[in-house]
Amino acid sequence: MPSRATTILTVLAALAAGQAIPGEAMAFDLEAHRGGRALLPENTLPAFANALSMGVDTLELDVGVTADGEVVISHERGLNPDLARDTSGAYVAAPGTPFVKLRLDDIGTYDVGQIRPDSAYARQFPEQRAVPGTRIPTLKQLFALVRKSGNANVRFNIETKIDPNHPDESLDPQGFVAKLLHLIEAEGFADRVMIQSFDWRTLQLVQQQAPTIPTVYLTLQRGSAPTVALDKATSWTAGFSPADHGGSLPRTIKAAGGAIWSPYFGDVTAALVSEAHALGLHVVVWTVNKREDMARMIEFGVDGIISDRPDLLREVAGEKGIALPVGTPVEP
Repeated sequence: MPSRATTILTVLAALAAGQAIPGEAMAFDLEAHRGGRALLPENTLPAFANALSMGVDTLELDVGVTADGEVVISHERGLNPDLARDTSGAYVAAPGTPFVKLRLDDIGTYDVGQIRPDSAYARQFPEQRAVPGTRIPTLKQLFALVRKSGNANVRFNIETKIDPNHPDESLDPQGFVAKLLHLIEAEGFADRVMIQSFDWRTLQLVQQQAPTIPTVYLTLQRGSAPTVALDKATSWTAGFSPADHGGSLPRTIKAAGGAIWSPYFGDVTAALVSEAHALGLHVVVWTVNKREDMARMIEFGVDGIISDRPDLLREVAGEKGIALPVGTPVEP
């Protein structure tokens, strides 16, 4: 009988090839958001090592490209004033220099191991354990950490940090995707990677250049900066408009060639999950940190959850009878 991780890989490969999935639903995908940022500094090797040690199906992360063409792991498109301290110990001034304007050697001088104490971010995650001296890692370093752990099953859900409204803060989509795909291929992880983005232009390029890699279409419908609208295309959606597909996001993503829809969990209903499944899409919601919300999403039938609290998600998933991934203890 195939392992749970093998089932996930088989399903995603079939999805990427546009194939129907016979027989059974995709195994539940337990994802550590930014490595599990409620527990340890986000998008750092200590956080990813902690997630690998406890056991997750997927490491969720974000990447940018430096001035000298290196792929670094960071949620922001540049130095984060709430995280990055210079060699004097001072947090950088807002808004923070974009990575595309910095070389890797320069980026390596900043400490991102402790949230700025007086920030809203610090109040959001008061129990995060600081790890002073932690540096912004490269994607290559994360791949090396996973090899060190011996974990042959964990996947990577990699978000391209490109904002179509701020083109000067990153490489153009073509250059960005080329750098990312080249590194993934060179490191031998193409069969364990998903590429996600709010900027669907990058997903279209991935589908053209690496059709076996599943694409994950991120969406946000609420708040002050939604990325999608049901009645029109936006700057984020690469020309695709839900208005051309009956006002349906799942149908729009299917038409765009996506394998997975990844909406903000507050935008999701059981009916939308069913609609996506009927189209052959899988649904992985972000970012779910409360027990009751996790339970509700599982009851809706989502195929995976991205969480800042992978430890709590393991508890809830286990209570729901979901088989849990085995941890592979490793030090960063």
